[in-house]
Amino acid sequence: MTRASLIVLLLVPAPQEAARPVDFDRQILPILSDTCFTCHGPDAGRRKADLRLDDEKAAKTPNADGVAAIVPGHSAKSSVYQRLIHPDADEVMPPAKANKKLSAEQIDLLKRWIDAGAKWGEHWAFRPLLKPEGDSIDHFVKARLAREGLRMSPEADRATLLRRVTLDLTGLPPEGDAGEPYEKAVDRLLASPRYGERMAWDWMEISRYADSNGYQGDGERSMWPWRDWVVKAFNENLPYDQFTIWQLAGDLLPEPTREQKLATGFCRNHPINGEGGRIAEENRVDYVMDMAETAGTVWLGLTFNCCRCHDHKFDPLTKKDYYSLFAYFNQTPVNGGGGDPQQAPNLELASPEQLEKIAKLDAEVAAAVEDAKEVESCVHLAGHEKLKTPPEKRDRAKWEEVYKAFEKDGPGVAHYAKKARDLHDARSAAKKAIVRVMVMEDLKAPRKTYLLDKGLYDKRQEEIGPATPGRLPPADGPPNRLGLARWLVSKDNPLTARVTVNRIWQMFFGIGLSKTSENFGVQGEFPVHKELLDWLAADFRENWDVKRLVRRIVTSAAYRQSSRVPPGHAERDPENRLLARGPRFRMPSWMIRDQALAAAGLLVDTPGGPPVQTYQPAGIWEEATFGTKRYKQDKGDALWRRGLYVFWRRIIGPTMFFDTQSRSYCVVKPTRTNTPLHALATLNDVTYVEAARKLAERADLDAVFSRVLARRPAPDERKLLLAGLDRLRREYAAAPDDAKKLLKVGESKRNEALDPVEHAAWTSLCLTILNLDEAVTRE
Repeated sequence: MTRASLIVLLLVPAPQEAARPVDFDRQILPILSDTCFTCHGPDAGRRKADLRLDDEKAAKTPNADGVAAIVPGHSAKSSVYQRLIHPDADEVMPPAKANKKLSAEQIDLLKRWIDAGAKWGEHWAFRPLLKPEGDSIDHFVKARLAREGLRMSPEADRATLLRRVTLDLTGLPPEGDAGEPYEKAVDRLLASPRYGERMAWDWMEISRYADSNGYQGDGERSMWPWRDWVVKAFNENLPYDQFTIWQLAGDLLPEPTREQKLATGFCRNHPINGEGGRIAEENRVDYVMDMAETAGTVWLGLTFNCCRCHDHKFDPLTKKDYYSLFAYFNQTPVNGGGGDPQQAPNLELASPEQLEKIAKLDAEVAAAVEDAKEVESCVHLAGHEKLKTPPEKRDRAKWEEVYKAFEKDGPGVAHYAKKARDLHDARSAAKKAIVRVMVMEDLKAPRKTYLLDKGLYDKRQEEIGPATPGRLPPADGPPNRLGLARWLVSKDNPLTARVTVNRIWQMFFGIGLSKTSENFGVQGEFPVHKELLDWLAADFRENWDVKRLVRRIVTSAAYRQSSRVPPGHAERDPENRLLARGPRFRMPSWMIRDQALAAAGLLVDTPGGPPVQTYQPAGIWEEATFGTKRYKQDKGDALWRRGLYVFWRRIIGPTMFFDTQSRSYCVVKPTRTNTPLHALATLNDVTYVEAARKLAERADLDAVFSRVLARRPAPDERKLLLAGLDRLRREYAAAPDDAKKLLKVGESKRNEALDPVEHAAWTSLCLTILNLDEAVTRE
């Protein structure tokens, strides 16, 4: 079954729907896009038979033979319909080699639509964003369910709901009382500094953040201050329009602050290619393409990368649109040469301690210069060749020359010259230690932008200027990144609010209101709850208040439902698209790890700072980099920091995380799988075994369940687990060396007062609980 037919079956599930007029955007456009546009769509270069079906006028205009593809009111005269039902296998459309086939239901829809007048429409995502009538999320959900003959499930129990919302808003298990009023708990969680860390994770994958360049050299970079800015921005609830403008064009704001400049690190998160023999201009063009495509994905939800070489096959996006967007980012002074991971333009972020140290060294250098002047004023030194450069103008190399010249026959001069040289070295080292974050800046003289043949950097065609996509309302601001950013969050742009709300909904329900969060073009999914999406998006655009949006979602009855599947629902709505039950899905690997650390009491929640290198099997970096990068594990508190702060090497990500992205390009839709291979990590990785060992020190089943699952064990669970505990006691009593070996895993200190056999048995039991389906699932 094709994707389009799945859409039709999902969106027209009830018999009464069939009697309704056929909707072009919801029912016809997905069919045309899925089966026709490849050969008869927007891409003029690959269009077959001079037939265009993505444009109403072209589709309804008779050709030279007087035949029109679509004749309103007459399917019998419409060549499109007749080719769909043609008895000759060589004439029927789509052709066999296309490997596409319309279902009987789809063909009937097209016939009914044509016979009813073939009323055209515009793709839903490109329409102006208007706010439908309604007063809450539940208003729209209940109305849709009523049409389907369904109703909402009961609210989840208090403990389950508290665990759900705490994991969703902080990425950590609950510590509060399940009896706390729900709305009060939500407000407490939104005010927690951990909220910003949770929200930042998804933005790291969206922004392709990493702590190294990528490619074979994969040099380390210092972009972590930008990561910390993102956390701060979410915690302080920076309005999303400003969040957008700062990251795309903070440097172009009037008198920009350091924070606004820092925010533009978003654009510089792309990989940097420093491989030998690589052409600098080719690199530079790649970087600009990355910036443009990332912006197009994040704020417009459109697949601009398809237009590098040709007009889009499905969407009303042209190659000219692509390079017009490219032009906004094409003014960066980066030349593409080398693999410097702090490549200018960059922003120096010295700490107060560093500034104090440098100032002290400046004073000591000045004092050394005065000493030199005094010594060199003596007549036995006048006119010496190496002293022609005055002391105040000597750099490190000149001081080295003076030192070498007087090392043997002028100990006094050699002494102060060496001192001055060493002070220069110390000051240089202090300045080099300052963190430099790559940021944005524009050239003073504009760089020309050209259409590129097949996306090749050196195959220039016509010159082109910055502009927004032709199918969307034009920008009226300056033709630079600031103008683009302001247009993205303007009321004229129908996409940004829809795309952003859909992505935030995805965070809390596991799937967006449109499941294709990466593609709001015509190949994307028509939202199951379109009116709800538009209502939320229009409301969000009025204030751009992210916390307000999040609070609205998590306090809704739709979110608070039990995730138990009522009889018959699994067959009718397996993905819970109609929202007749609460969301339930596997937690991401970073959250599973953070939960284990928090439940065990090991989590070190120090915010921000340089990335840490925690437990990792030996040889991983070395094998991936041919021995050029060697992993050096940190010690102490660094081992138990949140996953957000773990060092991310782009060519080989942290080994304890699965279902994560490579961070080489923008990803807005998380990967989620559930395979037995994951248990290799969650049962054997040092972090989980150590967390289980620490959790086992409680030696209380109720306490362990409360820490991990936010509830007490049921009687049958208690009986089964305690029986398992007795078996483990017997096994470790018979093999005490195995017990001692288990208890040595991890670098945190063990409570030596505990009996090793008892502690090992509880450790294995706790590891089992950490690996329960419920423990790794967000119920």
